Amino acid sequence: MHRLGSSNQTTFILVAFTFEPRVQLAFFSLLLIIYSISLLGNIAIIVVICLNQRLHTPMYSFLCSLAFLDIWFISSTVPKLLAILVSDERIISLPGCIMQHYFYVSLGGTEFYLLAVMSLDRYAAICHPLRYHSIISSRTCLWLILLSWFTGFFTFIYPTILMFDLSFCGPFEINHFFCDSSAVAEISCSDIRIFDLFFFSLASTVILGSFTMTLVSYSNILFTILNIPSADGRKKAFSTCTSHFTAVSLAYGSAIVIYVRPVESSSPNLNKGVALLNSVLTPLLNPFIYSLRNKQVQNVLKDTLCRKSEFS
Repeated sequence: MHRLGSSNQTTFILVAFTFEPRVQLAFFSLLLIIYSISLLGNIAIIVVICLNQRLHTPMYSFLCSLAFLDIWFISSTVPKLLAILVSDERIISLPGCIMQHYFYVSLGGTEFYLLAVMSLDRYAAICHPLRYHSIISSRTCLWLILLSWFTGFFTFIYPTILMFDLSFCGPFEINHFFCDSSAVAEISCSDIRIFDLFFFSLASTVILGSFTMTLVSYSNILFTILNIPSADGRKKAFSTCTSHFTAVSLAYGSAIVIYVRPVESSSPNLNKGVALLNSVLTPLLNPFIYSLRNKQVQNVLKDTLCRKSEFS
């Protein structure tokens, strides 16, 4: 383990995970495979949606935005963790640490906003099919996507500025695999009560507010599905909504465990484990749950592959 002198206040050590060499190699290999699949899956969705006119609809615009976000979300933490596992490169600078934290929470916040507006899109499509195109027009869809991204990155600007004002007296070891707010605040010798309260309030508002909207939308969708006369129609709708709700539950459940509770009651090891699930599994599962299981996307992929094989 690297050690820094108490006079150095510009770099930190990410403790991350400590395993035996064999276990660490296996963990590195598994994480690299998951990261690669996640990148390829999300890039494939973006390419397919952008290149096919049939998929230029509001629903697929939301999915394209979510795929683009997931590429950056998983890349905000996993490459550094891979570097730690393969080369024990645990040092991170103070500006790099704070910017990593900012992008992680901003991308996470944007994802919650996107999941909320996507649930509204599905509510409009299933519960008000005749009025869907007037409710969710292409212009409305674009504004909802832009609003999600802008709000996600604007929300956590002030907490990030507060982090630059924190003082660190050592040891400079962050008990996490990335610069999570609670782990960074824990090693500060400043009075962190205002920072903790402000960040906790913002995170709780973003997570619980968007979760409430998503839960209300899916509850109305479920009520509508139960009134579908056709058994096959109900089964198909249930299958789609169940997979969507699985992804939503993973994203919100992990975030609530980490951020929607007082900092003093949190466990560093539990936070690391849950954050790993949130950082890695959510971007991995989203392409398969929201897009690659979709019949229309599957058909477009088959057509694209068939055309490619004809020209080769």
